[in-house]
Amino acid sequence: MSARKTVVGTYFDGFRTSNHRQILSCLTDDVVWDLPGYRHLVGKDAFDDEIENDEFVGSPSLTVDRLIEEADTVVAIGSGETRRMNGELNHFAFCDVFTFADDGIRRVESYLVPLR
Repeated sequence: MSARKTVVGTYFDGFRTSNHRQILSCLTDDVVWDLPGYRHLVGKDAFDDEIENDEFVGSPSLTVDRLIEEADTVVAIGSGETRRMNGELNHFAFCDVFTFADDGIRRVESYLVPLR
């Protein structure tokens, strides 16, 4: 596995355990996180605030089905589930596009599709 794919794996493992330090260690200081239709975040502090969203409890279950790498970009495709504060289980598919600057993630574009 390439070094960048390993960083992406570390990033997802951090989300699975809500390990803020682990996630943030994968990012550049000026990271941008785009969640189209939801949020545009800039910097590690803003990223850190969104790791555990107030609408959900616990850590997400995430399954990465494919990692695709080209040049400075790694794409992760998969699915997951989270539990909302009201107890409802939220299933989704995702495609995250990670753009790197050297060994750190400089930009994350997260595309989420709810599944019924």
